[in-house]
Amino acid sequence: MKFSLFLLLPAVQAFAPAFQSRATRSSPVLSMSAVSDGLLAEPHGGVLVDLMTEDAKGAVAKCNKEIQLQPRQLCDVELLMNGGFSPLTGFMDETTYKSVVENMALPSGLIMGLPVIFDTDDESLQPGDVALLKDGDREIATVEFTDKFLPDKPLECLNCYGTSQIEHPGSLMVATERGKYYMGGKITGLNLPIRDFVCQTPKEVRAMLPAGKDVVAFQCRNPVHRAHYELFTRALDAPNLGEDSVVLVHPTCGPTQADDIPGTVRYQTYEVLKEETKNPRTIWAYLPYSMHMAGPREAIQHSMIRKNFGCTAFIIGRDMAGSKSSVTGDDFYGAYDAQDLLKEKSAELGVKAVPSLNLVYTEEEGYVTADEAEAKGLTKKTLSGTKFRKALRAGEDIPEWFAFKSVVKVLRENM
Repeated sequence: MKFSLFLLLPAVQAFAPAFQSRATRSSPVLSMSAVSDGLLAEPHGGVLVDLMTEDAKGAVAKCNKEIQLQPRQLCDVELLMNGGFSPLTGFMDETTYKSVVENMALPSGLIMGLPVIFDTDDESLQPGDVALLKDGDREIATVEFTDKFLPDKPLECLNCYGTSQIEHPGSLMVATERGKYYMGGKITGLNLPIRDFVCQTPKEVRAMLPAGKDVVAFQCRNPVHRAHYELFTRALDAPNLGEDSVVLVHPTCGPTQADDIPGTVRYQTYEVLKEETKNPRTIWAYLPYSMHMAGPREAIQHSMIRKNFGCTAFIIGRDMAGSKSSVTGDDFYGAYDAQDLLKEKSAELGVKAVPSLNLVYTEEEGYVTADEAEAKGLTKKTLSGTKFRKALRAGEDIPEWFAFKSVVKVLRENM
């Protein structure tokens, strides 16, 4: 594989992390600033990346290739452009990819859960090419490719997902959806994607948050039901959070597991619930992130991203970003694996771990912890996801203790 002479740089510099010295950064469009917005959470690596250029015409003129982005790639490019993946300024080169896969950290030692890569089967794409990345007719970004390599996909799956079996949706995605090659490359942002729902940038979300207060993030990829709502509002009483803290409900609305509810429908459920509850200590925003179902590793990635969005803490549930084998139905991760890893790495990451309460609904006292229900001998009521979906399709009544009426209405309209 031939490399252009101007690319004879150390591999670790090929994607120019924001925390490197200014001498190693040559892009005139890269904006990096130590945020002084009064929030307790500083961006990962100390600076918030902004890759949007004011000279879109000049950036496009440098391109000799054009690429249509796949949905997962579009999410990654958006989070690179707006700083959600700070301190990254582009797709990872081989050195950085290997470091994250093998060590869960960038070459500098800064913790990062999952690699952020550009995949392709295109044999003609080479280091030195500058490609225009598009979403349909919309020009999204340019990428200056720095290297091209054959990834170690089995090792990537084993280390990042805990298994190389394709029964895992993440391993299946890596094996069957991603291209043969990965390419590192420096991103220049042109336009944010146009979506059915607005995904605010880290800078915009940070402007929505109160200064000097703990902000705890709640991640979900499904509609929010009563138990979820009780969970994230009660999390504000966690002993490791300060007084008058708030919760940022920050659902992912990008690609996820094949059988999950589409992002546009999930968004509608969140909007009606936001209006129904009108909780002043609850702030809503949406994240253009594609789920990997990587369990513990993904808990680290989610926490890092929310740190860039201004959060000091992350609510981490049982089997966070977990998945089951498509063959045996067995869980790939233990119920508390993700919690344990985030607790272990909390200080290093700079994000507090807030374990989610194990809540159950009881006839006598409504939602209480499972331990409390057991101790008091309360009568628990349950409704499985399968029975819930069956009742939705059949038009049967859904108990209000389980789901909000507004959410049920949206789901029925889109079944």
